[in-house]
Amino acid sequence: MRILISNDDGYLAPGLIALVNALSTIAEVVVVAPERNRSGASNALTLDKPLSVTKTGDNVFVVDGTPSDCVHVALTGLLDYVPDLVVSGINQGQNMGDDTLYSGTVAAATEGFLFGVPSIAFSKMDKGWDNIEDAARFALEMVQHKLDVVDKPFLLNVNIPNCPYDQIKGIQLTRLGKRHQSEPVVKSMDPRGRPIYWIGPAGIAKDGGPGTDFYAAGEGYVSVTPLQIDLTHNQQLEKLKKVWR
Repeated sequence: MRILISNDDGYLAPGLIALVNALSTIAEVVVVAPERNRSGASNALTLDKPLSVTKTGDNVFVVDGTPSDCVHVALTGLLDYVPDLVVSGINQGQNMGDDTLYSGTVAAATEGFLFGVPSIAFSKMDKGWDNIEDAARFALEMVQHKLDVVDKPFLLNVNIPNCPYDQIKGIQLTRLGKRHQSEPVVKSMDPRGRPIYWIGPAGIAKDGGPGTDFYAAGEGYVSVTPLQIDLTHNQQLEKLKKVWR
């Protein structure tokens, strides 16, 4: 098996390193990852400048771009083969509900899926890198044993509780929940007295009941949500057809 690994925390992130160490035991792994943290980059591609790719080790390539750039470059010219799987992560912090629209971690996996390659985004629930080896152990187990029956290509969003491996209660298949609106921006001043604004914290869960990713992860389960790319609002489409024919 050949696996392409990327992330949005940067190529030196402990989550990526733990994932590489785990998956290298069962597969030929190549890393194509951003040179720095690109959290929140979503599915952005860099179109206003050329991208620099630096090889920093055996099968490790660093890109001065977004997570989507990394996977796109890998699949359209950097690699001379199509990997069997694209894996993104392990992210420092959850990517659930509305987060998936902003997440660079999910975006890297989405880029693989758009090219017809089975793809998985792995995230750990809380900030910090404690229990990251346990999360990587679960990722290995999932890649190794749980995917044979899934139709290909697939796009899976996986959130792992921040706890030792033997305390993970199991897997729940979930739908995306929904958050309340984000908190207001945090206004400050730069050293020259000019106003600056920090994006505020994400809103708390609005739809986080049983069956959602929020609920499963909060109960100590790994949340696995299959994603799709079709954003068409079919009900609205039918209503609009009555107005514009």
